[in-house]
Amino acid sequence: MGKYSDNRAGVFVRQKGGYEAFIPHPLPPGNLVFDEGLLYLLSKADGALARLDGVTQVLPNPDLFVAMYIKKEALLSSQIEGTQASLQGVLEFEAHIRPKDDINEIQEVLNYIKALHHGIEKLEFSPLTLDLINEIHRFLIHGTRGSHKLPGQLRHLQNWIGLPGGTIQDAVFVPPPPEQVPGLMQDLERFIQNDDKTPRLIKAALIHAQLETIHPYLEGNGRMGRLMITFYLCSKGVLARPLLYLSYYLKRYREEYYTLLNGIRYQGNWEAWLAFFLQGVIDVSNNSIETAKKIILLKETLIERLLENNIGGVHAVKLIDTLFNRPIITIGQVTEELRISRQSATNLVGKFENIGILEEITGKERYKQYMFVDYVRIIEEGTRI
Repeated sequence: MGKYSDNRAGVFVRQKGGYEAFIPHPLPPGNLVFDEGLLYLLSKADGALARLDGVTQVLPNPDLFVAMYIKKEALLSSQIEGTQASLQGVLEFEAHIRPKDDINEIQEVLNYIKALHHGIEKLEFSPLTLDLINEIHRFLIHGTRGSHKLPGQLRHLQNWIGLPGGTIQDAVFVPPPPEQVPGLMQDLERFIQNDDKTPRLIKAALIHAQLETIHPYLEGNGRMGRLMITFYLCSKGVLARPLLYLSYYLKRYREEYYTLLNGIRYQGNWEAWLAFFLQGVIDVSNNSIETAKKIILLKETLIERLLENNIGGVHAVKLIDTLFNRPIITIGQVTEELRISRQSATNLVGKFENIGILEEITGKERYKQYMFVDYVRIIEEGTRI
C-alpha cells in the first residue's frame, strides 16, 4: 500500500487491488473555521430547536406526535436508501391490513422504528458506546433483506459506494479497509464520550459524517448514521424527545447531501457540510413546528365539525383522541377502545365517515378499515415517492 493523497479529513491509501481507500483522521477536525455565517446558522438552529420543544408541549398528546414522527423519520431515512414503502403502507401493516407495498421494505421501516425506540430507552441509563451502537445496528438489520450481512458486527470485508453493477475500481468512494474499522470506531466512541467545548449540534454533524465515512457495517450505514444524530442529541439532553428528523431535509437535498460528504473526504471541506447540516436543523425544526400547529388546529376543527353536525357526547370526543393514536382503525377496535357496543361503534364510525373524518380504505363489504385521512395527510408530507 502507498499514500495517495492527504487532507485534514483523512488520507487516501492505495491498496493492493489498485484502488484507493480513505482512512479518516480522528475527530475533531483541525482548524475548523467558525466564520460569521456558520455562527449565525448555529444560533438560528439552537433557537429553532428550542421553539420546537416549546410548541410540542401544547399538543393534544406530545407522545403520540413523537410516535407518528418516528414512523415518518423511519420511512424517509429508508427512502433515502431506495426503499419504496409509503406511510399508508406502514400504517396498514401495523393495522394488520395487507398493504400494496413490498412487505420486505415495510419491515426495514419497522426495524428502524424498533432500533430508534431501543436506542432511546437504553440511553436513559447508558452512555452512547460502541457496544450500544452495534446493538442498535442489530435491531436495524435483523430479519430484513440484509440480515445475512452480520447485524451488529463491524465489517470484515472491504465495501465501496458506487453505481449498481460497478466495481471497486470505478467506485465513487471506498471506505477504510476492514482492519482499520475497529480502531476508527473506537476513536469515534472517544469523541462521542468526550465532553469538550464543541457545540452539540456541530458534534452531531461531525459524528454523522464520520460514521458515514467509516461505513463500519456491510449493510445499513446510511440509516445508522442518521440514527446517530438523534441518539447523540438525546444522550446530551439537547433533545428532550426524539423530534429532530433530518431525513426529511436529507431526502429533499439528497444529491447535495452526498456531494458534501464527498467534499469532506476529497477536499477536507468540513465547513460546507456543517453549514448544510445546520440549515437542515433549522428547516426541519420549522417544518415540525408548522406540522404541530396543523395538528392542534385539526383537533379544534374536528370538535367544531362534530358540534355543527350534532355529533355530541363523550364517545365522539374520545374517538377523536383515539384516532390520533390509531389513524387506521376497525369497528372492532372502536368497540374495544371506547368500551361500547358494536352497534354503537358502527353508528359512530358511520357518522365520522359521513362528515369526512374517516375514509374506508379496503373497499370490502366486511372487515372494513377506516383511515383518519386529514391527520395522515399532514404527517405524510414529504414521504411520497
